Amino acid sequence: MPADAAKLPPFRKLPFKAPDMDVRRGEGGVVYLSSRTPLGPVPRSIPHVLDERAAEHPDRPWLKQRLPNHGDWRAVTYGEGAKVTRSLAQALLDRGLGPDAPLLILSGNSIEHALMSMAAMRIGAPATPISMAYSVMSTDFAKLKHCFNAVKPKAIFVQTMDPFRKALAALPLDGVAVISADGSEGSEAFAKLAETAVTSVVDTAMDWLGADSIGKYLFTSGSTGMPKPTPQSQGQMTAQIAARNALDQPLPDHDPNEVLQNLDWMPWSHISGGNVNYNGCLALGGTFHIDEGRPMPGLFVTTMKNAAEIRPQYFGSAPIAYAMLAEAMEQDSAFRDAFFSRMKYMVYGGATLSDDLYDRIQALAIASTGERIPLTTMYGATETQGITMVHWELERVGMVGLPLPGQTLKLVPTGAKMEVRVKGPMVMKGYLNLPEKNKEVFDEEGFYCLGDAARFSDPQHPEKGLVFDGRVTEDFKLNSGTWVSVGTLRPDIVAACAPLVADAVVCGQDKAYVGALLWPSPAAMKAAMEAAGGDGAKAVGELTMQVAQKLAAFNATQSGSSRKVGRFKILTTPPSLDAGEITDKGYVNQRVAQDHRAGDVAALFAPEVAAGVVKLT
Repeated sequence: MPADAAKLPPFRKLPFKAPDMDVRRGEGGVVYLSSRTPLGPVPRSIPHVLDERAAEHPDRPWLKQRLPNHGDWRAVTYGEGAKVTRSLAQALLDRGLGPDAPLLILSGNSIEHALMSMAAMRIGAPATPISMAYSVMSTDFAKLKHCFNAVKPKAIFVQTMDPFRKALAALPLDGVAVISADGSEGSEAFAKLAETAVTSVVDTAMDWLGADSIGKYLFTSGSTGMPKPTPQSQGQMTAQIAARNALDQPLPDHDPNEVLQNLDWMPWSHISGGNVNYNGCLALGGTFHIDEGRPMPGLFVTTMKNAAEIRPQYFGSAPIAYAMLAEAMEQDSAFRDAFFSRMKYMVYGGATLSDDLYDRIQALAIASTGERIPLTTMYGATETQGITMVHWELERVGMVGLPLPGQTLKLVPTGAKMEVRVKGPMVMKGYLNLPEKNKEVFDEEGFYCLGDAARFSDPQHPEKGLVFDGRVTEDFKLNSGTWVSVGTLRPDIVAACAPLVADAVVCGQDKAYVGALLWPSPAAMKAAMEAAGGDGAKAVGELTMQVAQKLAAFNATQSGSSRKVGRFKILTTPPSLDAGEITDKGYVNQRVAQDHRAGDVAALFAPEVAAGVVKLT
């Protein structure tokens, strides 16, 4: 606990059970961790969950999305959702979809996307949403073609045709139905399919659903080679629901009639947005508001407007959104107070939250409510659903929590670190049609190997939780043989440069010192441009000097070469989603970014200090 923590107000109480862990030590320093909290009832399938909620409260809004141009909310109730997805399921059956004939979804989150996905799952046809970037930001559509060929869909859904016409033209669509919400030329209209008369075959198909039925294919980010198709069985997804619900422990002042109001922008092509957040809200009978805002300049204002109106009970996003959130609340106390009015806890994921951002969020929460707000996280992967969760109040960030009920964590000594492996009902059985890769990623005991590292917050008390210790594959050695832990140094650099820097790429494999490529925060770049009268070069120069001062101060507090930045450079182009430098969730792929910016990396280590590069030590 920080020295001054006792002076701070208490946290709002979390409605979760306290950790109860079983710790077993094996040969060679291996440690096994599992929760003693039982998993609890596991729903049969996600479509069955929808039908149960529809029977309980048919008139409650299930999905909400704003009309175009920031209009009013349009909504689908649970009862309407159950009814229309049966009609859509019949329409998909009529077009040949089934367990071996998936539905490919190219467009982003929308009500129609959700209904089509649920309809496909009703008949056992895997719903396959892929990153929009593969269709609308790519020039060669290589990843899109790869995904198409991997799953061989029988139908494709897009929200509107025009943004996807070039992408669709690049695919072999013989025998593949194209469905769109706008029903424009070249597609079948969603509205017409939603009116299809339902036969008993839909119910028969749903009767076949079980734990091993594939509900979705989600693709990995493609950080090493092409994206890998990862089956998401109904059992995996419903076990995630059961694990999360097993930890619930309502507080004494809990209102059983309160309806969860969820606001989320995270893309459904990823595990956190499409499974953990979306399925979790469905299971609790909440109302899912599709946030069309993004943690990007010009778009985050939409998230602010939605959050102030909806006042969600919890907020989850990537750290990049937290930086924008803090800036917005620091400038607008009315928004701050609306945001915190019903907030029970906040969730970050995809990357580590910096200490600076944590402190700013807590200061804002205290100013608004007189209490600190719990900041929690869930750690997982496309292949595993959730693995661990922080479900208790913490005085720090960087934790990944402890295993969820049902999951067993295995920590294996690898060099100076402990590699994370996991087994349980939420873990995939293997990638689609990639037998050789499957041999690589599962160990001799059947544990999936994530390539991440973790360490105990307190080795004498494992129940206090695990700390993320970087990617085993991201760490590197300097030419002195000293290891650099990228997973811990990167957020520390960002925090030291706050609020000027949004993220960093840490370099230096076999070099004499650590180099850093830095992306300026949008707010800092905007302020620098205004101060420079719109002169970009002058703005970058001024920002570089300010960052140099902060990094010099940071270096002065560090004792070893693996923790000091020798040279840095400010990047003037944003991270590329299409190139794989950054995921939809805002996580920077260190290796891909270095490969994509090989010239900038080389400049950091040139014999003579290159233009734009600052030498610190």
